[in-house]
Amino acid sequence: MKMLKSCLTGLALSVAASVAPAAEVEVLHYLTSSGEAAAIDVLKKYLKGAGHNWKDFAVAGGGGESAMTVLKSRAISGNPPAAAQIKGLDIQEWGELGFLTDMDAIARAGNWDELLPPVVSKVMKYDGKYVAVPVNVHRVNWIWANPEVFRKAGVGIPTTWQQFLEVAPKIKAAGFVPLAHGGQAWQDATLFEAVALGLGGAEFYNKAFVEHDDATLQSEQMVKVFETFKQLGDYIDPNASGRDWNIATSMVINGEAAMQVMGDWAKGEFTAAGQQPGVDYVCLPAPNTSGTFTFNIDSFAMFELNDEQRAKAQQHLARLVMEPSFQKTFNLNKGSIPARLGMDRAPFDSCAHASMDAFVASASSGTLVPSFAHGLATTSQVQGAIFDVVTNFFNSDMSAQDAVAKLARSVKAAQL
Repeated sequence: MKMLKSCLTGLALSVAASVAPAAEVEVLHYLTSSGEAAAIDVLKKYLKGAGHNWKDFAVAGGGGESAMTVLKSRAISGNPPAAAQIKGLDIQEWGELGFLTDMDAIARAGNWDELLPPVVSKVMKYDGKYVAVPVNVHRVNWIWANPEVFRKAGVGIPTTWQQFLEVAPKIKAAGFVPLAHGGQAWQDATLFEAVALGLGGAEFYNKAFVEHDDATLQSEQMVKVFETFKQLGDYIDPNASGRDWNIATSMVINGEAAMQVMGDWAKGEFTAAGQQPGVDYVCLPAPNTSGTFTFNIDSFAMFELNDEQRAKAQQHLARLVMEPSFQKTFNLNKGSIPARLGMDRAPFDSCAHASMDAFVASASSGTLVPSFAHGLATTSQVQGAIFDVVTNFFNSDMSAQDAVAKLARSVKAAQL
């Protein structure tokens, strides 16, 4: 708390001379779990400390589907918020529709091109100009494990999917849920993409989910991915349907479940529960994915506003998001790593350090891949098509061969 107050005071003093009269900044987001709420509260306090009023527009739902439905309604009615949590190719789609405002002047003044990795800055731009600002980089391909559960079950934490299938029955026999999961389409897709990346590798993943290569989508390797993915369902408890991701995380925290495959926003829940990495929980790359990094970037897209004072406050929000003090404090709460380069790594824990190292190494080796489950790899139409096939397969008696054929057809149709 003292650190946050100090940061707020320093930041407020540094910008006090340039702050316009207080104006309202309405922000639509779906950061509503305990760890996420603590992270977004940092931005609210920073904005208030800079002399503006935050109007919260929170829409619950980890995948953001509900938030996007509400946003579309507001935008079409001519009353969009100042900023909205949008990411990936959805930013491009909103830009094409003419709803987003040019933030290039703010970006040039803040040297964003120098401070952001190219893979991040590219996502923030439409038609070569900044229209969004990143708050973090998430690694999606993580496994979160409760070491005490593994000790009680007498098995080790799996580093391959084959090992997972060997230890999961023993964990189940010991009276624990092997895999904490929530039966929602985006969570099914998050688990599926970890299996696909682990079994197929980065080149296979990119061909299938970024390039949508038909031969790859219909390959025998994809059949194996679906077959392995279906086997995981045997180790999820029967009450998973409709469960939110953070409730699944709490199962690991409370020792009810052994592990969860989820992005590093899950770490925010462990942090909020007062747990320490390497002691109370363990973070490891998802099985077979140690040399790869599936990235997800949370960002706020800035909408065109007619009111001059609100527009100035909106610009101030964008500047604050890129401040080192905000990037540090937000990501310490969220579980992610800063989008901004050159940050002091000392305040971050071992999981964050591992994520930072893996991000740099994967970027250099060409094994850095965008998450399709979280909207970074493809359009919302193709993503929705993949979601439908994956979740229907996971919850039915459909064969892997039929699922692969359906996946290829659905992706092709969604591109028309």
